[in-house]
Amino acid sequence: MHSTDLNRHARQVINVIQGRPQGCDPSIVRSWQRCLEDYHLDPAQNIAPTVLEHSRILEGRERLQQVLQIAGHEMNSLHQQLSGAGHAVLLTDARGVILNCITAPTERKVFEHAGLWLGADWSEAREGTNGIGTCLVERQALSIYQDEHFRGRHTGLTCSASPVFDPHGELLAVLDVSSARHEASRQSQFHTMALVNLSAKTIESSYFLRQYEHQWLLRFHLQAESVGLFSEGMLAFDGDGVICGVNQSGLNLLGQTRSGLLGQAVDSIFDCSADELFARASVQATASWPLRSRDGRLLFAALRGQPRAIPVWVAPAPAPVPPGGICLGDEALQSDFRRALRVFERDVPLLINGETGSGKEAFAKAVHQASLRASKPFVALNCASIPESLIESELFGYRGGSFTGARKEGMQGKLQQADGGTLFLDEIGDMPLVLQTRLLRVLEDRVVVPIGGEPQTVDVRIVSATHRNLLERVADGSFREDLYYRLNGLEVGLPALRERTDKSQLLDFLLAQEAGGQRLTISPAARQALLHFQWPGNVRQLRNVLRTLAALCEGEVIEFGDLPVAIRQVPLKPLPPCSDNPLEDAEKLALLAALEQQRWHMTQTAAQLGVSRNTLYRKLRRHGIERQRLLHETL
Repeated sequence: MHSTDLNRHARQVINVIQGRPQGCDPSIVRSWQRCLEDYHLDPAQNIAPTVLEHSRILEGRERLQQVLQIAGHEMNSLHQQLSGAGHAVLLTDARGVILNCITAPTERKVFEHAGLWLGADWSEAREGTNGIGTCLVERQALSIYQDEHFRGRHTGLTCSASPVFDPHGELLAVLDVSSARHEASRQSQFHTMALVNLSAKTIESSYFLRQYEHQWLLRFHLQAESVGLFSEGMLAFDGDGVICGVNQSGLNLLGQTRSGLLGQAVDSIFDCSADELFARASVQATASWPLRSRDGRLLFAALRGQPRAIPVWVAPAPAPVPPGGICLGDEALQSDFRRALRVFERDVPLLINGETGSGKEAFAKAVHQASLRASKPFVALNCASIPESLIESELFGYRGGSFTGARKEGMQGKLQQADGGTLFLDEIGDMPLVLQTRLLRVLEDRVVVPIGGEPQTVDVRIVSATHRNLLERVADGSFREDLYYRLNGLEVGLPALRERTDKSQLLDFLLAQEAGGQRLTISPAARQALLHFQWPGNVRQLRNVLRTLAALCEGEVIEFGDLPVAIRQVPLKPLPPCSDNPLEDAEKLALLAALEQQRWHMTQTAAQLGVSRNTLYRKLRRHGIERQRLLHETL
């Protein structure tokens, strides 16, 4: 843009702000005022947008990794719907930094010349009025058409942007479509804006579903046919019926505020008991049913959730059943759980040791939910999965405006979020040394100092976990000795899955959870193979295998042939004898082995054994063998 054009646009901006003419979009006028009075920007200045260093771009993408994964498909689809040519589809973080950009390869240079490339900062404070930056400030979908941009150099662009919020109402990202075509009309922007807004809501809903995939999810609307569409309300609650998440549509449909809903019992909002709601849960949740709120609103709802499983608790003495949904058939594990619960109630820190996937977080959550703090928050932080540069703000929080890119309202750290409840620090051995010092001070003083903020008292109990040898890390200087002894009030060592004595109970327990209400059993040979496998990935690996088996099972029995190849190839030990007659036992085991090998195809099994089908059926009846019989029924 020539300097004369830049100056002409600058005079137009000043005239509008001073004259306040009728017909101007109020959001544009507000933005132009902020640009002049708050940011002290010059509309005639012709400089390109600031681009972050490569390392900071990677850091930003790491923070929004899950959002980027969800948004990728939607952005490509949106680009195709817009016929591609002349449009750039952008996703930014909550600071206005572009983290993903989809354009036609032949047009990439055009948009890069306009400043629309990876890492460019399009916040309003940097670039003045624009789709991305003004959307972030106004927190609503909007279009900025050509000369509505504050900077003259951006008047060749037309932008439509929509915010993406997280389940707590915080700005997560902005989805934007920008066009560099001068012939783009205002009328065409109505169509573009509608598509952008729909795509942003789809990303928002998908992120909500991902965040609460292991909770019960109530989907509802005023019309039955709208349940499942992007305008539906979504409300997540835990196994105790306590609401832990709600989207904006849900708040609008219920006429509630987020602070008024979160932490409340779900049956205090709807005119039915929590048990009645749980009884209606299903894995697919495709059919909706009438549901009335306490204030008389008639809604239609569907509840997605796993059927409640009764936790296994085998103990000679009466003891509380752990409400965290874990299996404690192993006597040593039962004893450790009782000891852990007793010291936890006395505010003694727990340190849980165990191999990766052995269930450390599940154990910690079960202790929390069996304690007097069950109704309070259980907040988990994985110290190994967060970049070192971010873990301080994650743990301690920060005051608004305390550093570049900080939310103006600030952010509560995990310690503050867990106030009154429990903070679970997973992989504590990977916490940076400088933060170990700050954590120790919090544990000593029970006071948190957010970045740039004032001291705040917290009432929090700490459960830590690691798969590392912390004493070795103390010896090599990477872990503070005083923090180790402060965290190690009671050390609990979780056994690897291969060492547990309740593998059979755990197998049934996890299968019931993963089957989603479907009645599934495991054939004797399949069960023996699953129990004999060493499970290097522990409980997490077993759960994933069972989830896959349950999804693929077309009948009611998981057979040996359904198992992954790696499990089938492990040599099996012979099954224990079934009676006092070794010959009878041998024949029964031979029959079972042949049946499993032929996937219970009777003609093929009879041929393999060299007997007729009638003889085979007679032998099966004599030994009491049935296709759906469980291993413990045949032993």
